[in-house]
Amino acid sequence: MLKLKSRPWSPAVAQKLQAAGQPPLIARLYAARGIQEPNEIRQRLAELEPHERLRNSDTAAARLADAIEGGEKLLVVADYDADGATACAVAVAGLRSLGATVDYLVPNRFDYGYGLSPEIVRLAAERRPDLIVTVDNGIAAHAGVDEAKRLGIEVIVTDHHLPGDTLPEALIVNPNQPGCGFPSKHLAGVGVMFYLLAALRAELRRRGRFAGREEPNLAELLDLVALGTVADVVRLDANNRLLVAQGLGRMRRGLARPGIEALFRAAGRSPQRASVYDLGFVLGPRLNAAGRLTDMSLGIECLLAGDAMAAERLARELDRLNRERREIEAEMQEQALALLEGIDVAEGASLCLYDPAWHQGVIGLLASRLKERHHRPTIVFADGGDGLIKGSGRSIAGLHLRDALDLVDRRNPGLILKFGGHAMAAGLTLKAADFPPFAEGFEQVARELIAPAELERVIETDGPLAGEECTLANALALHQGVWGQGFPQPSFHGEFAVQSQRLIADKHLKLKVSDGAIAAEAMLFNHAEPLPERIQAVYRLDVNEYNGTRSLQLTLEHWAHGAHNP
Repeated sequence: MLKLKSRPWSPAVAQKLQAAGQPPLIARLYAARGIQEPNEIRQRLAELEPHERLRNSDTAAARLADAIEGGEKLLVVADYDADGATACAVAVAGLRSLGATVDYLVPNRFDYGYGLSPEIVRLAAERRPDLIVTVDNGIAAHAGVDEAKRLGIEVIVTDHHLPGDTLPEALIVNPNQPGCGFPSKHLAGVGVMFYLLAALRAELRRRGRFAGREEPNLAELLDLVALGTVADVVRLDANNRLLVAQGLGRMRRGLARPGIEALFRAAGRSPQRASVYDLGFVLGPRLNAAGRLTDMSLGIECLLAGDAMAAERLARELDRLNRERREIEAEMQEQALALLEGIDVAEGASLCLYDPAWHQGVIGLLASRLKERHHRPTIVFADGGDGLIKGSGRSIAGLHLRDALDLVDRRNPGLILKFGGHAMAAGLTLKAADFPPFAEGFEQVARELIAPAELERVIETDGPLAGEECTLANALALHQGVWGQGFPQPSFHGEFAVQSQRLIADKHLKLKVSDGAIAAEAMLFNHAEPLPERIQAVYRLDVNEYNGTRSLQLTLEHWAHGAHNP
């Protein structure tokens, strides 16, 4: 049986939201996600938190304005994931629209690793920039900033990651730095850069830069901001939800940039029906594939493409890389499952796996898949060269992964050569010979920090759905909504009779199910075995589009035998 927990919600709050114009089901779902007042549901750009509250944004904007007026050369140094790529594209496109001379550099993960390292600074210096602007990295780049200073290059850091005990000696724009009063602490890197551009435009406006001509419209960058925000899985607080909603709105109105429209076409999707799912599970992986397998410059060039033909060519290559990434990941999953054969995963509190043949760019995805399958904090390692292995970890609620690695490190000095991350994800480097003692040490820490009950998977849903709520109109409303990290996509649970079932494309089940009040078509993806006559199911309200017709469909996320099977 599935272990289920319904999200609590206040009928009084739901009634208040409904009185303010929200449909009944949406009002209930918002109440279950902590919305208390109608004004927390922001819809207009004017309701964004003001850039003035972001520490150092005005100072950094003034320095950038000086650089523009002085004809200085700017160089953006980006991270190699989807947030870094979109932040880089926002920086380059936005700065150019404001009059800057700007280029970009993104480290190759296999040659240089992450962030503004001294090696990357020396590579950047070959282009003779006057000013480096980091996006989605830099808050821990002490050595890189020091090297830039030695070479006579100024650095502005824009980042969103948590800082360490000390900050690099640079001008820093980061909502999580000490002393920053910006209320939305969960901005992605692309969101931080967007805010800095807003501050820069305001500074240039004060200087009379736009006298007699139209100001650049920074809203044109919001499709990139939405993509990076969702793909980076940051918490969707009210400010982030507004940024994402505005970006999705531009896509649906046909106003997305050529690169994003090309990514939709390469995936066989329509930007006019864009959803958060598309950003997180369709476009994001295609963009990330470049950074995982080759060079993220390919993804950035796609996002910056000025015409449909160039964007199409780049998007097709990203789509090809994503198919290659899926094949590599599937093979690694098979190998991981083989390694786990004969092991009772439930007896342990963690999983640590290493295979020297695994691809370093895909281990994070594999860790995530295994964590979801087994509900254990998981770290997967691949060969890092020179006798080293590099690991990527994903955690469950109940274990702060970075803190757990810190405890392993303090108990075993020198065992971990390098590590970093946050509560749910982290990366680290070991000597290959030290994998066994690390796995043992991490398991010990996990056993100490995770309560036994937290190792049991509990699926949180929005409870049962009444028959009158199970409508195409509600499914369309949910499809249009902004759901994600910290504001979870609605799901419901119930027990159903399986009235019919058939196999689609040799790997998906198409069903008809009924519980007496609800009778609907349903899909269970990536499952080929027939279901029993009765099932307990967790499902989403979804929309099936076929030959131009939309119909209601339930998408099953989890299932178990029903309580009343014969």
